[in-house]
Amino acid sequence: LPSARHRGSPGEPRPLFALLSARGPPPAPCWPIECEVIKETIEHIGEGPRQPSPLRPCTGPPPCPQCPSPTGHEWPPATLGEEQGTVVYHLNPAPQGSCFTRARVGGAPGPLSSPAAPLEGPQDTTLLFESRFESGNLQKAVKVGPYEYVLTLRPDLYTAKHTQWFYFRVQNTRRDPLYRFTIANLAKPKSLYGEGMRPLLYSQRDAQSRGVGWRRVGADVRYYRGSEEEPATFCLSWTVRFPHDGDTCFFAHSYPYTYSDLQRYLQALAGDPVCSQYCAVRALCRSLAGNTIYLLTITSPASTAAKRAVVLSARAHPGESGGSWAMRGFLDFLLSAHPDARLLRRLFVFKVVPMLNPDGVVVGNSRCSLAGRDPNRAYGTALRGSFPGVWHLRAMVERVLAEQEVVLYCDFHGHSRKNNIFMYGCDGSRAGTVPRLRQRIFPLMLSKNAPDKFSFPSCKFKVQKSKAGTGRVVMWHMGVSNSYTMEVAFGGSTLGGRSSHFTVEDLKSLGYHLCDTLLDFCDPHPAKFQQCLSEVDVLLRQRLGREPGFSWSDVSPSELES
Repeated sequence: LPSARHRGSPGEPRPLFALLSARGPPPAPCWPIECEVIKETIEHIGEGPRQPSPLRPCTGPPPCPQCPSPTGHEWPPATLGEEQGTVVYHLNPAPQGSCFTRARVGGAPGPLSSPAAPLEGPQDTTLLFESRFESGNLQKAVKVGPYEYVLTLRPDLYTAKHTQWFYFRVQNTRRDPLYRFTIANLAKPKSLYGEGMRPLLYSQRDAQSRGVGWRRVGADVRYYRGSEEEPATFCLSWTVRFPHDGDTCFFAHSYPYTYSDLQRYLQALAGDPVCSQYCAVRALCRSLAGNTIYLLTITSPASTAAKRAVVLSARAHPGESGGSWAMRGFLDFLLSAHPDARLLRRLFVFKVVPMLNPDGVVVGNSRCSLAGRDPNRAYGTALRGSFPGVWHLRAMVERVLAEQEVVLYCDFHGHSRKNNIFMYGCDGSRAGTVPRLRQRIFPLMLSKNAPDKFSFPSCKFKVQKSKAGTGRVVMWHMGVSNSYTMEVAFGGSTLGGRSSHFTVEDLKSLGYHLCDTLLDFCDPHPAKFQQCLSEVDVLLRQRLGREPGFSWSDVSPSELES
């Protein structure tokens, strides 16, 4: 790995470029110069229904999600094609092959264009679409029936691919009609929408009058192959009735968590005289667009010399917003007055990067930064100028490792094809028995602490060539033995008698369970560790059909993975 030790100290937390004051709004995000941005501030109340919404597979004609075909392609609904409709919303995308040049607060200068078709009068029932706000993504809407629309998502900026995240506004709603929406250019051949996941809806009127936030909606939800041409595209289709006439509503793939949401949260921390005693908010670096990438250092004020470190990060992939809610829950607990939180702060130094790719989050990308590439494949060869967040995070970890042990590295992500929460770790096939199995103990403990959310059987530990540039693999090679990617399903849980979507509270509770598991894992009394080590040993020997006494170093990662 390229060394960062002799290039000054880029991993050292730097003073904030724009100090987060408790007074006034946080700094506005910077956008690429090509992006138009509406002036309205979009904010949502965070809480939805307390009761999780059930996962409901479609019951349409076969093949359907309850009995999926081997290809995972479902029966398409009877809907008209885009060419037979009227374009009612269209944003001009960034030219293909272009690259990021510069950014400014508020995006493109000058007056805004009018991508939405104007209404012809009060009797016109056409929906008014909008996505030119923070984290928004919708490129085109075509009306193909009185209450039916075919939608196209914008690929990640400066790429021609990665269409998954959507988040857009609709106005001029009618309460009684049944609407159908079909997103026609999704990239992945398999999705949790085929296993009962449903889109999210937010009604502004319900939020204001009843305090109801995001909720799962949609009937006749289908996920199927759209075009036979290559590269293949896939469609998500659902029907819905809006709760009110004349409402302002939003649809989203997952609970949005924007860069401004993070800044408001950090601003509250900066203004809290208690939290500020053990939580330092600094700027790790600036992104390509000039947005601050924040680094939180959390520990008790006592000397840090003998403390071990824990490093956490989230939102390398901007469309995986569940990772931010899990991170929010982690910070809420760690910064609380709970006795376990105090103990954690006394035992460890926490280095937390809550949003590694703010530019991608701001513009509504699914996977990439403004470099047009996946930052979670760039840790091994990261260029400081192209991936500043990744470069500075790795340099910071390198500095910490030179002074103290990093007991845990965990990068929070989202998963679109498997339900539940699980981890990817790193199997050290050259190590002895205990080190070889040790990577499995933290996930096993977490599954015991969150049995209705976390699936140990879904965890994987093989280091594949295609993952060599990920954060967990590079940190592992740098010397962090317990290095993980935490995968949080976009859908929900099928464990512990559940078959329901994750709520915001579910996602935030993961942060608490991570703290609880860290205390179990590092308990000076070895009983819990030894019990889990024995369980892993017995479990793997049973699955492999091996007798006691053989050497784990003779077993390949592929055998263990199978």
